Amino acid sequence: MRITTTDQAHHLDSGHYRLTVSRTDPSAELEGWMTLSLLASVGTANGRDETYETLPPVLVQRGNVAIFDFPQRTTEWETKTVRLTCTPETIALEVRVEGDGVLGDVTLMGGRAVLNSRAAGTFRSGLHARGVFNPTPTHPVQVVRPVSVPLALTVIGDASPGRLHAVFSPPPLVLAFTKEEPDGATAVPDGPWLGASVRAGITDLTFTELAYEPLDGGMLLRFDYECHTVVRGSWTSPAVVFRTASSPWEAIAQHRDDLVAHGLAPAGPVHEQHAWWSEPIFCGWGAQCAGARLADGRSPVELSRQDLYDEWLSRLEHHGIVPGTIVIDDRWQLTYGDMEPDPAKWPALREWIAARQARGQRVLLWWRAWSADGLPAEECVLDAGGRAVAADPSNPAYRLRVQRIMERLLGDLGADGFKIDFTQWFPSGSHLKSYGSTWGLALLHELLATMYDAAKRVKPDALMVTHTPHPAFGDVTDMVRLNDVLEYDARGEPVPAVDQLRFRHAVAAHAMPGHLIDTDQWPMPGKADWLAYAEAQPSLGVPALYYAERIDNSLEEITGADLELVARWWRR
Repeated sequence: MRITTTDQAHHLDSGHYRLTVSRTDPSAELEGWMTLSLLASVGTANGRDETYETLPPVLVQRGNVAIFDFPQRTTEWETKTVRLTCTPETIALEVRVEGDGVLGDVTLMGGRAVLNSRAAGTFRSGLHARGVFNPTPTHPVQVVRPVSVPLALTVIGDASPGRLHAVFSPPPLVLAFTKEEPDGATAVPDGPWLGASVRAGITDLTFTELAYEPLDGGMLLRFDYECHTVVRGSWTSPAVVFRTASSPWEAIAQHRDDLVAHGLAPAGPVHEQHAWWSEPIFCGWGAQCAGARLADGRSPVELSRQDLYDEWLSRLEHHGIVPGTIVIDDRWQLTYGDMEPDPAKWPALREWIAARQARGQRVLLWWRAWSADGLPAEECVLDAGGRAVAADPSNPAYRLRVQRIMERLLGDLGADGFKIDFTQWFPSGSHLKSYGSTWGLALLHELLATMYDAAKRVKPDALMVTHTPHPAFGDVTDMVRLNDVLEYDARGEPVPAVDQLRFRHAVAAHAMPGHLIDTDQWPMPGKADWLAYAEAQPSLGVPALYYAERIDNSLEEITGADLELVARWWRR
């Protein structure tokens, strides 16, 4: 790298990017992309962190690496330093503080300050890009959005307004910026692109959400620690790593490679992949939903029944569809927390599973993550009123319960694995109390690791399916599920389901290239969308069929000829 210095700035040319680092104020110009604010705020439970003096940067060169430190005097910490670490290909931005405190909101690329000029308030990085790529599905569907539109990468969400953005929970923590105007719900402009990814392993992923917050041509990144991460002595934030890329898919692959290179994510699956894992799947949820719509007033969960699954599977087989894996969906169990089969719906589940296995098929059970239903309060995360909010994987008693559940379901009942859903129902809240000190993405990983390790101890080839395409979660999942299909774009126009499939597949395939992908298939707006989706599935991962008789949204009948098409696509 070539660095030249003047009275006003350090000028760095790496061959991959040009960076001008100011010597007079906390900023750096990344040519063509953005003006980086080198302010940061590390808020605590006691209050907001505000910088009240910035000092000139200190440059240290170590071979082909240039490190710029920006010391800042602050209200909440004994010392605070924002660091830029520049290699020939990457720029890493992080903040380090010394002192004691409990982390609240942490912002990078901007923060609250009173500058030496006496300008005061919140400062942000300036944007020269036109669009930002979001790796997580959202509703409305908008893969590349104007840089003026906020987004969140999170483990918290549901279908409520402003919360339908945790279909992947967690997604890869990477944004990508383009100089082109975004156009279309799933369209991705040509390069060049600038990736901005979070370099952190599980132990440092104790925040629940990374928010991209733009305003009037500026932006900052906000990490929400929810007052559950205690700092004693010193703390360094996760680094935001900037790197140019030819596409957002390359930016995701670079993010994954960066984590692997730094020992922060596994290089691939940690267990042997068994041949049966790749067999086509039938999941009964779509059929349950269609049946519920035909029976007014009934809930789909009432139709997770042994007799109905036999009817659906018999009809499929009559038309040439014999799935290798069957998922029994919500709600085969009496309670979500303790996972005992409901004998009224599944009077002979052990025998039913054995009969399917005798036919060469495997059976997965649907598992609702985090649910406190049926659990004692002492095994749960509690709210301020002492009420159970979620299962607590940091509690040894709950971990022991999970082991017993696995022995019962995989050992005694003979099931072959689990479809793990609702990881986005994280127990968010600064007032919540858990047994241990882990929080955020790290606590979700602990939940999945508890389930994963317990399952493998009972049945080494048990298949664990999650919707967590973050590279650091590669050691707690065998197959990444692409999850529920959404409906409309930002203009209220329908977005083809197959376009959403291709986008999600590209994210998962680049974030976790060694893992299998469950292409999912629910909900479908109509039969034409369903057929297009079903035809594309075998080339994009493990095909999953959710319907047997009707499409739930349109109530269109699925004919024998339709099913024979699906059978032909599966064989192909």
